[in-house]
Amino acid sequence: MRELADGTTEIGVGLISVGWMGQLHSRAYANLKYAYPEIGIRPRLVRAADPAPERADEAVRVLGYERASADYRDVLDDPEVDVVSICAPNFLHAEIGIAAARAGKHFWIEKPVGRGEDETREVAEAAGAAGVVSSIGFNYRHAPAIEHLRELIAEGRLGRITNVRGRMFADYSADPNGALSWRFVRGLAGSGVLGDLMGHLVDLVQYTLGPIAEVTALTSTVYAERPELPMGTGTHFAVIENGVMKPVENEDYAAMLVRLSGEAVAAEAVGTLEASRVAVGPRASYGIEVYGTEGSAFWDFERMNELHLSGGRGAEHQGYARVMASPGMGDFARFQPGAGTSMGYDDLKVVEARKFLEAVVGRAAANSNIQDALSAAQVVSAAERSAALRDWQSSARVPGTTAAIRAPHADTL
Repeated sequence: MRELADGTTEIGVGLISVGWMGQLHSRAYANLKYAYPEIGIRPRLVRAADPAPERADEAVRVLGYERASADYRDVLDDPEVDVVSICAPNFLHAEIGIAAARAGKHFWIEKPVGRGEDETREVAEAAGAAGVVSSIGFNYRHAPAIEHLRELIAEGRLGRITNVRGRMFADYSADPNGALSWRFVRGLAGSGVLGDLMGHLVDLVQYTLGPIAEVTALTSTVYAERPELPMGTGTHFAVIENGVMKPVENEDYAAMLVRLSGEAVAAEAVGTLEASRVAVGPRASYGIEVYGTEGSAFWDFERMNELHLSGGRGAEHQGYARVMASPGMGDFARFQPGAGTSMGYDDLKVVEARKFLEAVVGRAAANSNIQDALSAAQVVSAAERSAALRDWQSSARVPGTTAAIRAPHADTL
């Protein structure tokens, strides 16, 4: 990092893997100057790495990196790189995250950080030992409606929270001829929809309500075989006709009963969480419903700019009112001037980039961090154990997360 003549802090950026998510990270860095012109941070796209020559070329020619190569170690060895975006497939996350920490590079990494709790803990330990800033791709928490919901819950506007219902229902693998990408191979992805989607949902619950303490779960694999997709080709949305069938090694659907910890803002609340990658109908129905003694609310990513609120008890308040995201909710005003003009998915990554880089320069750490990733991984691992053993499993609270924690000695909301 260096201070420029105008007082701006220039931060050298490295990118590992130039796929869709790597492109999205790059656009997020580039768009910071439009959404947050006053923060005094200027990302400089220094070096990218991707083993596919056409993608490495795209990093320079299209995305604007100064140089690119095939080996991710070149990014970590570059003295002009201060922060690294890690957007490689899941099975490389832990290896690269640990290497980035040991190289002294702050990193923004997509989830899941590891193929389960153990790998995620190794990355967390490496980041802690190196003293580097980490940020995790839990983008849904940055939706202005979610930020507003978090505030309503913390202020007690919904009363004492009694229960939560959450879902992450996607159809990207609903076709039985949907490609068998690395996401379906346990050695490459770890768990299936638990790590891929349920991890996001666990983070949403913990960010808005507080830590999950106990779970009991069940899982199922709806399609036992899929046509193979060669590594490095296509995406997990690809459909292959008459392909070579190979076994699916992890779950397509998962459900959990959860109990929140006594330290949560929603202390002792209970809930149900579901995730599916084979749902027919929902495209990306990712959301939560929160129920309290004085009101309730629900949010769905497919209608990201809306929050539905029930105002309270009594006949005149029954039913839900649709509240549109607007200035004053989260970072909405940075992207749109008024309610009804909607933010999009890419904007959530710009918010994420801002929080990451502000933490890197020593400002208030509002970003998700590696402890959040470890906490979510612990819950997912507990769910896997529960599904195998058919019992309840506990998950200890991880210190240093951004989960919604009760103030010490606070009265019950």
